[in-house]
Amino acid sequence: MDRLTSNKLCGDKKVMLKYFIIIFLASSLAFTVRATLSEIYVSRNEEGLLVFSDTPRAGAEEVRLTPQSAFLPSMNIETSLMNSKPKALNNDYQVVITQPKSNATIRDNTGSVYINGAVKPSVKQGFGIQLYLNGKPHKNPQSHGIFSLKNIDRGEHQIKMSLIDKKGKVIATSPLTTFYMHRATVN
Repeated sequence: MDRLTSNKLCGDKKVMLKYFIIIFLASSLAFTVRATLSEIYVSRNEEGLLVFSDTPRAGAEEVRLTPQSAFLPSMNIETSLMNSKPKALNNDYQVVITQPKSNATIRDNTGSVYINGAVKPSVKQGFGIQLYLNGKPHKNPQSHGIFSLKNIDRGEHQIKMSLIDKKGKVIATSPLTTFYMHRATVN
């Protein structure tokens, strides 16, 4: 192969490479991946530092994002929960059951009930939430206030939640919540 042909082939490869890069960049811009808005929760740890998570934890607050805020500079995102000074942790905890509502009738032939609870203010790491069903502990304490009960008998039931520290001491307890399980009978 002579030198002229060799230079022409190198030039063709460079042109092809330029076209490839241009096509690649154009297609990358055309198919940008849009960020999905997932739920984000913020709470404070034992040292008072902010902790962000995608799973709800006892005492965590959900950070609300709009579709536009996912693409705006960070200074435009709601920052009221992100102040730079750690707050002194308040030890006057309150536990509430938000679901089911008191005296609610749950209609589910499988006997399934979903329990939601909240603790305010933010709890220290290592604390647990114990669910009580009809006065008896249901399973082990969890780090969050979301419980799923299965095969609950029909009739009246009472639930409450307790916040438990690392040593097993009850810190706070919710008021009793009564709910009624309605399951159809088959004759």
